[in-house]
Amino acid sequence: MQILVVTGRKAAETVNAVVGGFADVLVLDIDVAAFTTPLRLENSMPHNNFDLIIIPGLVSADFSHLEMQLKTPIRLGPKNAVDLGLVLSSIEDIELSTTVPACEMLQIKRMEAATSGLKDIEAAATSAFLLRNLKIGGNSIMKVMGEVVDATSLSGNELVERVMLFQAKGADIIDLGVGMAATFAEVEHAVTIARGGAAVPLSIDTLDPQLIMAAVDSGVDMVLSLNSTNMEEVGAAIARKGLAAVVIPDNDQGGQGLDSLVVNIARAQEFGISRILADPVLDPPGQGMVESMVRYKRCRELLPDIPMFFGAGNITELMDADTVGVNALLTAISHDVGADVLFTPEYSDKARGSISELKTAAGMMALAAQRSSPPKDLGIDLLQLKEKRFRPFDVVPDEFIEAEDSYQWTRDPAGSFSINISRSSLKDGVVEKGRIIARHTKYTIVGDNAKEIMDSAIELGLVSRLDHAGYLGKELMRAELALKLGRSYAQDDEF
Repeated sequence: MQILVVTGRKAAETVNAVVGGFADVLVLDIDVAAFTTPLRLENSMPHNNFDLIIIPGLVSADFSHLEMQLKTPIRLGPKNAVDLGLVLSSIEDIELSTTVPACEMLQIKRMEAATSGLKDIEAAATSAFLLRNLKIGGNSIMKVMGEVVDATSLSGNELVERVMLFQAKGADIIDLGVGMAATFAEVEHAVTIARGGAAVPLSIDTLDPQLIMAAVDSGVDMVLSLNSTNMEEVGAAIARKGLAAVVIPDNDQGGQGLDSLVVNIARAQEFGISRILADPVLDPPGQGMVESMVRYKRCRELLPDIPMFFGAGNITELMDADTVGVNALLTAISHDVGADVLFTPEYSDKARGSISELKTAAGMMALAAQRSSPPKDLGIDLLQLKEKRFRPFDVVPDEFIEAEDSYQWTRDPAGSFSINISRSSLKDGVVEKGRIIARHTKYTIVGDNAKEIMDSAIELGLVSRLDHAGYLGKELMRAELALKLGRSYAQDDEF
């Protein structure tokens, strides 16, 4: 396939280095390739015949007439020259567009392939057992359990909202945390309310046998957790109802004893409980974390057919680090030790987003296993703060003016703005993303990004000074970034 890549002088070196021998390169007599026009390209075209002409992804001109004249497809390449190699290496697999940059086309195609691949993997998978219609264990994809902490203390509306929000984030199972002072009636109420809003299996999280019985009678699908302290009182009822149960070691062994875990699982099986998950207990950093991971590996060897429960929240909630990378690594470890259910309470503010992070990471591990590759270049990822490939950096010129802060401030006669953001919320069963709120004395403008709010403010005549426009642009962009990164925002504060 004969391909011509069009660029300008400024990006020529990068384009030639990236393209290599995959295509010919035409350097137009302009500095910035995005300013390419049909006439400029027509006047610079070599006499060679090409099967495809790739123009920069940021070009906005219409090349349809020139395409008909040359009888050669003219398509948008990537926005950045460094991505040309990735596009050219995949040129047989994607159909480039006249309106959508190639990098976006490739990303969309890979994401669609990943989503479709995960559905195929799960459809073909065998499981140790079903929880409702959810496959647990076997070679199915790891499932994510999200805990609603102190569910018994929430109002009915709060509990339903939390359940539906967790589902929207990707939780496969909802775990109802029972408060320390919860009563039999409160457990019954919480399960009944949650059952009405849950489209996924429900679990109850308590060791108290009386409260377990309240949940069993109210319609939960799973009990978390069983050991020798409550097994004798609730084991028969769990077996009779056909519920699943997470079995843990006994407390007198500090959560460390595989021997008691094996004994407790055997006892659960004697009661007739057939759907069992083993929890060897993941310990926090600095308190035996590595040893507990080894314990998981040993548990998988001892109990090859019993699905395993992996409490990722034991680490993310007890570690002051961004959860994105931590959850990705924990999921990779859980996959390597053979775990089947990933648990997170998503309790603290720093751990918000853990459900969706674990869900994405579980999909990454499933795709990587299918392809026998590391979990990279899969079509889905958890890169949020860092990027895989740097765009070219500029060079500070020899002659320049040093930027300085201005200490003068003049109020805009058109008025001032108060800027804030709303948080994600549930409305009619659908999660609505947070939005930017810009309040002016005349109007309140609400939008999804900085540009549309700024455009509206200018259109409405609410900005009359350049310094005010610059300030608004800065603050609105900070608000937009806060929404994208799931952070809070306060006008004029450090981000």
